[in-house]
Amino acid sequence: MNAMSAVAAAGTFVWLGMVLGISFLEAPLKFRAPGVTVQIGLGIGRVVFRALNRVEAVLAVVVVVAVAFGEPSAVEGVLAAVTAVLLATQLIAVRPALNRRSDRVLSGETLPRSRTHLVYVALEVAKVVALLTLGVAVLAG
Repeated sequence: MNAMSAVAAAGTFVWLGMVLGISFLEAPLKFRAPGVTVQIGLGIGRVVFRALNRVEAVLAVVVVVAVAFGEPSAVEGVLAAVTAVLLATQLIAVRPALNRRSDRVLSGETLPRSRTHLVYVALEVAKVVALLTLGVAVLAG
């Protein structure tokens, strides 16, 4: 394994761990903690996901560049691109809608469950699969 492949693998698995830890562990559990209201949970979630998404953007650049310069297979190149596109879709198309909705809830409005949130979760699941597959592909060389 060359140095760029090692960077790609490390970046991919760090990114995967962060998504799993925050999206699938922290996010749902915070609403079960005593005293955490929907408003408090949304406020915490916005801060946490804003930070996660910034780190994800940096990791996406690191992974894509490392894959590109690490003599990638076609599969690795496609997986890196797919993962970056999934993140971009979340950040550009879905997060703004979720932020507008959470603004309304934080201002006191009562709204039904959000289908947009389900789209975000579906993209998270797809991103996890893409990251895991990319990491394994890079390690397999």
